Amino acid sequence: MSSTRAASRDPGPIGATKVAPSVLSADFGSLAEAVGEVAAVADWLHVDVMDGHFVPNLTIGPPVVSSLRRHSGLFFDCHLMMTNPGEYLEAFRDAGADSCTVHVEVGGTIELVDQMRALGLRVGLAANPDTGFEALEPFLDRVDLVLCMTVFPGFGGQVFMADVLPKVRAVRQALADRGLSVDVEVDGGIDAVTVAEAAQAGANVFVAGSAVFGDGRPWEAVERIRVAAAR
Repeated sequence: MSSTRAASRDPGPIGATKVAPSVLSADFGSLAEAVGEVAAVADWLHVDVMDGHFVPNLTIGPPVVSSLRRHSGLFFDCHLMMTNPGEYLEAFRDAGADSCTVHVEVGGTIELVDQMRALGLRVGLAANPDTGFEALEPFLDRVDLVLCMTVFPGFGGQVFMADVLPKVRAVRQALADRGLSVDVEVDGGIDAVTVAEAAQAGANVFVAGSAVFGDGRPWEAVERIRVAAAR
């Protein structure tokens, strides 16, 4: 078994406010250095994996995750925007992923959840902005994290879609009604302004790319987002 097993890194308390800088907006020419600039203040590192099929873009795969792992002890939150994530889950686990999030839209959700559990990964389930709450609802008791995309996945720097917030509220309410401990994550257009809206709707994990790595002092941007979420 790989020494990079997910169990070695703590995701922190479920429901606690967490800021997860997204490497999609970092300088890929000096990725380790960019991650190092936020390492002391970030809760998780959000790793955007795009396959050119599920979304119209290509990003990084297990070799880059493995390289980053050698430079960082952060909890790696890997978002697999892929049509066939099941073929790569073990590779991401061995590369150093702590959590993998798959999209409900690709189907086979129960099988993917079971595969992630067997691999020792933390389990996330994502939904695109135009996918309704009812697609997520049957799986709430099987996952550790629900990701409500607040932009259509594929590219960084997009504008936050506030019309996703009712779905965030529905997820949070359903979790409360069932007494389930699950993190609720939002990703897309999150900054020190929009994070407050997302937090009020019930999100507690905030993925921020451009607002962090587009700032000249990214560590301060992380703290601004955290303070705004807490308010």
